Amino acid sequence: MKNILVPIGTSTNSLSHLQFAIDFAKSFGAKLFVVQTYNAYTKAGTMVNIDAILARESKAYLDDLISKVDTKGVDYIVKGLKGDLIDTLELVSKAADIDLILVEPRTNSIKEEVFLGKTSGKIIKQTQIPALIVPEGTVFKPVNTILMAVKSAIIKKEGVLEPLKYFKDHFKATVDLLLVKTHYYNEGDFDLSDELKGLISDTIFSENPTTYQGVLEHYREHNPDMLCVVRRKRGFFSKLWEKNEILKKDFSSTIPVLVLSELK
Repeated sequence: MKNILVPIGTSTNSLSHLQFAIDFAKSFGAKLFVVQTYNAYTKAGTMVNIDAILARESKAYLDDLISKVDTKGVDYIVKGLKGDLIDTLELVSKAADIDLILVEPRTNSIKEEVFLGKTSGKIIKQTQIPALIVPEGTVFKPVNTILMAVKSAIIKKEGVLEPLKYFKDHFKATVDLLLVKTHYYNEGDFDLSDELKGLISDTIFSENPTTYQGVLEHYREHNPDMLCVVRRKRGFFSKLWEKNEILKKDFSSTIPVLVLSELK
């Protein structure tokens, strides 16, 4: 894991999130790309260069945050980028060969009832970049146990398990697999590939209407340091992702959540 993307918003958690990102990158010997995106809307008849002003303000804001954390010798690049959030992050990810994006739950939202704000929700829902949702105020520490939850273990895309492998190998963590049998179960969904078998230590079976409910049933029992889920068009967060914003009453996690790209 060599290149990590860190989108920064204006939340009160931004400083804590940036310090977590630095500590995380230090552990892996990775490079950080700290970015903030902005859109400029030109007002008819104005002579003011809004783009230049926003670019300066964004860079100044990021530089100020950097000055308040312990960078610990981590290599980093700071950029304010104009453009649509998702398109811009995907372009940066391709150009910089990003391995993982670190997402804070609420980049801008101040509503206490919200777990995943609209901006963070868009990043998780609308991209295929492997992501780690880092709960507010989380201090970086080694990951010893990971609970991976899926309703189908069929893997058709290459490389989608790489982020999970990084964590397992780097921290020498154990990975338990939760297979949730839903109404949409198809024969063969629980057949494990050799690649997946090589990652997991134990397999747990559950029967629930959704993967999400299966996780709720087993989450506290296994008490993992990290939860791992996959993106699907109608997958783990499908009920929650009808809107980009996710409420704490519907889902909340006190541990990091690794979100892999779609397996199929």
